[in-house]
Amino acid sequence: MNTNENAPRFTKVSLRTAAIIAGAGLLLMAILSPIALLNTFPSLVKFDDAALTAQNILNSMGAFRTAVLLLFAVALLDVVVAWGLYIVFMPANKNLSALAAWLRVIYAGIFIFAISKLFAAMQVLTTDGVQAMSFLKAFQSIFDKGLILFGFHLLVLGYLAFKSGYVPKWLGGFLVLAGLGYIVDGFGEILSPAYNLSISQFTFIGEVFLIFWLLWRGIKGFENSPASK
Repeated sequence: MNTNENAPRFTKVSLRTAAIIAGAGLLLMAILSPIALLNTFPSLVKFDDAALTAQNILNSMGAFRTAVLLLFAVALLDVVVAWGLYIVFMPANKNLSALAAWLRVIYAGIFIFAISKLFAAMQVLTTDGVQAMSFLKAFQSIFDKGLILFGFHLLVLGYLAFKSGYVPKWLGGFLVLAGLGYIVDGFGEILSPAYNLSISQFTFIGEVFLIFWLLWRGIKGFENSPASK
C-alpha cells in the first residue's frame, strides 16, 4: 500500500512494516512483563507483611531493580506499539485509530507514573518496610486503575477490527472481550475492596491472537486485502 505523500512523515510507513513492528513489540512485551509482574513481584512483595517484603527486596535487590527496569521498557514499548497499531488500523477509520493510539499512549504515561512509585520505594526502603510499602501499594493501585483505560483502548481496536474488512471479525470479538475483562476488573476493585475476581486473566487471549495476526499479516503483506485499496 502506498502512503499518502501529504501525510506526516511518521505515518509514511507501509502497513506491512507497521504490523511487524507492532507485533514484535507486543511479543517482546509478552515476554518481559510476566517476568516482573508474575514472577519477581509476587515472590518478593507481600502486601500484608511490610517487614517480610522489605527483607525479601533487600536480599534480592538486583532482581527487584531488574524487574522495575523491565516494566519501564514495557511502558516504552507500549508507545511504539500504539504507533504501529495506529498505522495498521488507520485505513479502517483514521480518527478512531488515533483515539485508540492515544488511549494506549496515555495508559503508558500512567504506567510510567506507577513505576516511579517503585523507584521511590527503593529510596526509602528500611528493614521495617512500612514507608516503602505505601509506595508499593500505590504502584499496584495506579497500575490497576490504568488498566481500565487500556481496556477502552482494546474496545476501540475491536470495533475497528469489525469495521475494517481486512481484520478478522473473530479477532475483533476477542479484543472486545479482552477490553471488557480489564474494565470489569478495574471498576470492580474501585467499587469493592473485597473484589477478588480476575476476569482479564481469561479474556487476555485476544491480545495473544492480535500478536500472531499482526506478525502473520506483516509477513504475508496487505497487498490483496481491502486495506491496500
